[in-house]
Amino acid sequence: MRLVIIGQQDFGKAVLDAFLARGDEVLAVFCAPEKEGAKADPLRVAAQEKQITTYQFPSLKSPEAHQAMRQLRPDIGVMAYVLQFAPQDFVNIPQHGTIQYHPSLLPKYRGPSSINWPIIRGDTETGLTIFRPTNGLDEGPIILQKRVAVQEDDTLGSVYFNHLFPLGVEAMLEAADLVIQGQHREVPQDETQASYEGWCRAEEARINWHNHVDYIYNLIRGCNPAPGAWTTLSGKKIQLFDVKKHVFRTFSQVHGKIGEISQITEESFRITAQGGQIEVIKLKHQDSKKMTVGEFIDTFQVSEGTLLNS
Repeated sequence: MRLVIIGQQDFGKAVLDAFLARGDEVLAVFCAPEKEGAKADPLRVAAQEKQITTYQFPSLKSPEAHQAMRQLRPDIGVMAYVLQFAPQDFVNIPQHGTIQYHPSLLPKYRGPSSINWPIIRGDTETGLTIFRPTNGLDEGPIILQKRVAVQEDDTLGSVYFNHLFPLGVEAMLEAADLVIQGQHREVPQDETQASYEGWCRAEEARINWHNHVDYIYNLIRGCNPAPGAWTTLSGKKIQLFDVKKHVFRTFSQVHGKIGEISQITEESFRITAQGGQIEVIKLKHQDSKKMTVGEFIDTFQVSEGTLLNS
């Protein structure tokens, strides 16, 4: 097929590589301009290395973007991790329209942080959707979906890189084939089941040690590796990454005050919360890189009884 890819970053590059590897013709790549000082976009770099026409329009609503798409006359458009708004009169230009990837089981978790929130809420299942983009954010009819189990120790990183990323690349090829062959179905999203969440950023990732240990554990998992759930020590931000959860079963097991570092070993330390403790294995102080607990204790002279967020 003759296609155009609209996207960016590593996922966009992986989709580009997958279509090229099986012999499809990628006519051009549309990707957002990099911000000043930002790292080079892997999709842009890969496309230019392969001498594929590359466009970086500030807006896909511009007449220039529409003209470029019309001149290409692609069979289909493929949106692979797109943060720019793509209007209907742009995505409808390809002969068979455009398909888009979203890393949740739409209509649940519409929005930009759709991998974080299911983990933070303690869901045991998530997935991905290939759908038709409309002017409503993540609201178009569904072409196909893939389901992914979320294990108790999964993190944002493991769910995405082990499952939603590779399955998403495969699903984009599968959906494109179905559309080109006229074998796809477009199922409207059930608005009664829909939800929308905004970005999961630093403010949403702040830990309140007075919350239940289950919620805190899920928050840390859902923010690992980004944006990184955090607490403070002497006014400095501490991001927590690799952790374990320990639940109090009896009153006699309760140890430490809320938010207190209540137990330290060479490999970890435990912080008390409502209903249990969070055992920290890897973390990052705002003045350093990611480190093990042993390095952290030695560097910042932390001891049992230290209170966080104090």
